[in-house]
Amino acid sequence: MNTYSTQTAPSKRTFDLASTNNLLVAILFIAIFTMAVRVPADTDTWWHLSSGQYIVEHLTIPTTDPFSSTKFGQPWIDHGWLAQVFWYGLYALGGWALVALALAALVTTAFWFVWKQIEANVFIAALSMVLGAIVSSIVWAARPQMVTFLLVAITAYLLDRYKRRNGRLLPWLPLIMILWVNVHGGYAIGFMLMVAYVIGEVTNVATGHQEDPVLSWNQLKHLLLVMVICLAVVVINPHTWRMWVYPFQTVGIGALRDFIQEWQSPDFHLVYVQPFAVMLLLIVAAIGRSGRQADWTDLALVAMWTMWALFAGRNIAIFGLVTTPILARYADIAWTRQWETWGYEQVPFAANTIPTGRSRQPKLVLNSVLLGLIAIAALVKIALPLTPGANLKAEQAVLPYDAIQFIRREQPPAPIFNSYNWGG
Repeated sequence: MNTYSTQTAPSKRTFDLASTNNLLVAILFIAIFTMAVRVPADTDTWWHLSSGQYIVEHLTIPTTDPFSSTKFGQPWIDHGWLAQVFWYGLYALGGWALVALALAALVTTAFWFVWKQIEANVFIAALSMVLGAIVSSIVWAARPQMVTFLLVAITAYLLDRYKRRNGRLLPWLPLIMILWVNVHGGYAIGFMLMVAYVIGEVTNVATGHQEDPVLSWNQLKHLLLVMVICLAVVVINPHTWRMWVYPFQTVGIGALRDFIQEWQSPDFHLVYVQPFAVMLLLIVAAIGRSGRQADWTDLALVAMWTMWALFAGRNIAIFGLVTTPILARYADIAWTRQWETWGYEQVPFAANTIPTGRSRQPKLVLNSVLLGLIAIAALVKIALPLTPGANLKAEQAVLPYDAIQFIRREQPPAPIFNSYNWGG
């Protein structure tokens, strides 16, 4: 989202802290970064770190399983090899503290690209962003999928810019796809976003939708060409053509759905799943109360990611990223309409007014002090997960920490069998 001054302003947009709206934007991103700084490891993190260490030490990408006794030497597509090197490099350089900060940076950068898609008053935009962050936070851990998290946000931004501002898809999307296919098998999400745009925009053209920017037939042909190029460059990875079929092979593994929670349909009795339901209901309500014809591309994106989130809980995070701008857009229209119904001519926070003259300096000082206090509070909150003690306590609470110390000390004969839940 771009904020702007309502006064006769200079030609360049500047971030002026004398504006209350700009203060709210700064607080929003401090809050998202602070939310994302956490003990960064889940059980999968360990085998990703081990894989990254193996690649760095052997200077080769494994094509067979080098770790387990039951599958040793069996073919293995390590789809996240580049992200594993990334996470292991951070861990080797700065331990869990650097990993936690990198995780927060990935999340915050992703939501910056979400913010750039939002066209709404700052109050509605900020609330939508916070809800989207809460919904998507269920996957925030040091795993390759967090690079996918960022690349989803960038891809959605590029597609939105192409639709609304005639932005460029080439060469960016093919370059993103080359990186994506080397960091995570979730590269298929990029194609799903493009398919949603094609379906939505074809329907917009066919139905004569005029309330939003609509791609022309030439733009649609260009988008299809970009999809073909992206499909071709998927082979630029150590596993070559095998990555074309890898996503289909993965979702076809019955054991994933049977035994791994994130691949199962979400359990709405769990508190951390319920914000997803709230966000979905708010989107439906906002579209309904907006009093206008919905953009078919927005509907395609909401329908697609609602369906996939209901199939597998891990997709809730993508739903949160992709639909936040849609929620903000329609909620802003509904909010404005409601205030007009009440007889008000001006909607609160609708304009980014920057004070001038004598009122500017006191406002700038007050906002600076408030932002400074919030930043100090955020630093205090951030510091705790960065300490070795906090990470050790978290490991001891959920992992067989003492058992591992015993194995290291006593060196019992191999093989040793462990629960899949303990990862690496």
